[in-house]
Amino acid sequence: MDSKSSYRQIFSTKTPQELYDLARIKRFMERLTADGEFRKALSENSDNPFPIAKQFGIEIDPLELLPLWHRNYLRYRNDPCLSDKKWPLAEAWDAHIKTILKHRDALVEQGTSRTNNKFSAWRERQIKRCNSELGSSALSIVHPVVAYELSQGCTVGCWFCGISADSFKGSYNYSDKNAHFWQGVLKQSLAIMGPAASTGFCYWATDPCDNPEYDRFLEDYYKVFGVLPQTTTAIPLKNIELTRRIMALHQKYMCNPNRFSVLTVGILDKIYKTFTPDELLCTELVVQTKNSLLTKAVAGKALEKYKRDQRKLLGVPKTDVIKSSAELDHSTIACVSGFLVNMMSQTVELIAPTRASETWPKGYRIYGARHFNNPEEYGKAISDLINTYMPESVAGDTLLSFRSDLEYCPTAEGYVLEGKYYKFTSTSLPFAKYMGELIHGANLTADQILDKLITRGEDIFVALTAIQELYDLSVLNDDPAYKRFKYKEYKLLEA
Repeated sequence: MDSKSSYRQIFSTKTPQELYDLARIKRFMERLTADGEFRKALSENSDNPFPIAKQFGIEIDPLELLPLWHRNYLRYRNDPCLSDKKWPLAEAWDAHIKTILKHRDALVEQGTSRTNNKFSAWRERQIKRCNSELGSSALSIVHPVVAYELSQGCTVGCWFCGISADSFKGSYNYSDKNAHFWQGVLKQSLAIMGPAASTGFCYWATDPCDNPEYDRFLEDYYKVFGVLPQTTTAIPLKNIELTRRIMALHQKYMCNPNRFSVLTVGILDKIYKTFTPDELLCTELVVQTKNSLLTKAVAGKALEKYKRDQRKLLGVPKTDVIKSSAELDHSTIACVSGFLVNMMSQTVELIAPTRASETWPKGYRIYGARHFNNPEEYGKAISDLINTYMPESVAGDTLLSFRSDLEYCPTAEGYVLEGKYYKFTSTSLPFAKYMGELIHGANLTADQILDKLITRGEDIFVALTAIQELYDLSVLNDDPAYKRFKYKEYKLLEA
């Protein structure tokens, strides 16, 4: 089942009563996550919480949802042996969340290109690296293959913006010329990457609702790919008519979630006054309020604040460099392993998620960039990025090293690479220990390492396979900031 079908079935298989109940449970869970005052009031009135719920606009009795919020009942959650069907609504909510997560996981597979093998192998390496580098937060990354920006900058200005969006400089209007350009770019993405390109979306360091014609671009997207991409906006109340048009499209096509990023409890209150629980059933609310139970990624502007706070706490001079802590689990909001396209500047970058750091403060790597003046040049640009930065094997003149976030430790028969979330052991080959030492030294090329192995009497094809396996596992350092990994010459095509 493809991701489009899986999302529609989440709702189409439920009865009207089940949908009614889910909409009201969803509102309760959103308020619970967003509002510290609500949580406090519930705790203080746990024996009779319904009046509190009603006061906060909740239409369901929290006593029917005890395993979802009451500490004394949490042990009954997701445990059929203990629940004894006492809280069917709580069980229904957890079952619903599991189907949402299955849809999310389906998107990862949906992004695998059967059309472009180089891109598919590169994306698979990025997925493996992120899984071992980022830990549990990597589970929420679905690695869509392209993001399109339909504005320049953002009007919202969130202090915690994980990708440090610039101030708003205008939006890409839907003129006949621009519409033709846009449709051509989408068709080029489809031609080069196949159906995997349908996993994209139309914002990045922008807010989609900053573009008053955003819904028209969405409809073009659907016409090309047969899928409506996810939308996330932090300003759903800025242009109610636009927001309702976007919601109507999502309701019509039922391909992916619509999402509101909620910045304050006050905004949450206004959203609830504007939209009924039923209207918001298919719209996920990502609550970023002050006392939200959701954590914010320490990347972009949030990373800068983290460093300022650390300097103040430790009394370190402002001029000193403080790197982001490797102990911070949620360290990027980037999700694309592929292309970042801005329709206003007519540029495309090849990017992939990574832990936010001094090198990559926005939480994503930039491998290279190109400029394009028309859809055909866009197609050539992304093909060039693929051919330049996605070698299927390691070039012979590449200086090999292991990833910097993995600690190398020799063993009696080989070596171990270990990070906070990952452990790789190499002992299966007779030359594993020797090859590990050569790579760990980080001063030999792939050809030089092969020469030393051959001189020892090792089979060249076995040695080549061993290096390729390390490359495919993504334990070699291929960070574009690591200048010694051999890519073709970097260039930015000028307008």
